[in-house]
Amino acid sequence: MPTLHLKPGREKSLLRRHPWIFSGAVDRLEGEAAAGETVRICSAEGNLLALGAYSPRSQISARMWSYDPGAAIDGGLFRALIAGAIAVRRQLPALQHTTAHRLVNAEADGLPGVIADQYGDFLVCQFLSAGAERHRGELVEVLRELVPCTGVYERSEAAVRAKEGLEPRAGLLWGEEPPALVEISEGECRFLVDVRQGHKTGFYLDQRENRRLLLQYAQGRDVLNCFAYTGAFGIWALKGGAAKVTEVEESAGALELGVRHAELNELDGARLEQIEGDVFKVLRQFRDGRHSFDLIVLDPPKFAESQHQVVRACRGYKDINLLAFKLLKPGGLLFTFSCSGQVGPDLFQKVVADAALDAGREAQILHHLGQAPDHPVLLSFPEGAYLKGLVCRVGE
Repeated sequence: MPTLHLKPGREKSLLRRHPWIFSGAVDRLEGEAAAGETVRICSAEGNLLALGAYSPRSQISARMWSYDPGAAIDGGLFRALIAGAIAVRRQLPALQHTTAHRLVNAEADGLPGVIADQYGDFLVCQFLSAGAERHRGELVEVLRELVPCTGVYERSEAAVRAKEGLEPRAGLLWGEEPPALVEISEGECRFLVDVRQGHKTGFYLDQRENRRLLLQYAQGRDVLNCFAYTGAFGIWALKGGAAKVTEVEESAGALELGVRHAELNELDGARLEQIEGDVFKVLRQFRDGRHSFDLIVLDPPKFAESQHQVVRACRGYKDINLLAFKLLKPGGLLFTFSCSGQVGPDLFQKVVADAALDAGREAQILHHLGQAPDHPVLLSFPEGAYLKGLVCRVGE
């Protein structure tokens, strides 16, 4: 088996069970290894430490499959890891009343680059690393054996695949093609999900618990839902008794689906207003028109794909949060999020604090928010905590 030799002292993160080896920690590759092939990881002193998937095109040279150098990287290992991931989900109270959730969450479940989401009778997968790509056939076989389903669909289109030297890919992997829209339930709400062309694998499953929290604050409030996508936050707000929900989204198709969601949940469409447009521009128009709201949700797409984009991303986060603070009525609430893994929670909180200061508003943090529990985070891999959010209350 090819062996990746580390530079002196660079095994420390691996000994702490961090699942990545960066290219700067590598001294040399002994033998030849193709992309995704399993390699042994060896310290400078010659100690075998782990087995990982080699990625020659990425800054992450290897992602760990096992910290047992004698393990077999095969269907048996994948079956054990996926079965363990499924067992964890079965123990989560939050998933007892939903038909859509994450089954496998990449590094957090010991399967770097592997995402598997369940939407009713269909599984939707992403294979985002060279190792995941190499073993996708075995992984799909195990998934369909362990999870009764009608079909398995692939949505491996994330930008991270390019960093691994992989082309984007989507399509049916096994079974029946999913319908144009798959209906799911999330507590007392119902949604239609486009698993073939929608964002991510079709829906923002990671925001489930944050939507439920919003319901508790929505009663009688005038709510502004920005970057609304298909309106999940808005539906929960209406379920919670919001007086009105205004949704801003660039995609006309997503807004159209939001209307269908209101109908599906038998909600009063007169309380729902939709605006097709750029959130930054619409917020400025609201500011100039002296509009105000009781509660604002900011759930933007990822602003930073890499470390060198963080400064620009922070400018974007500050801009929208500053505008939101200016639009809030006294005592109003801001649900604000960042899904950029490169922007840590401390930095995000600082950006939001600076936005409040520049807007001339005093604000308190009521809640620190994160991703739903079916998107767990390894203590040894804090990078897995990509979603962070704050619920802020402005002063009277």
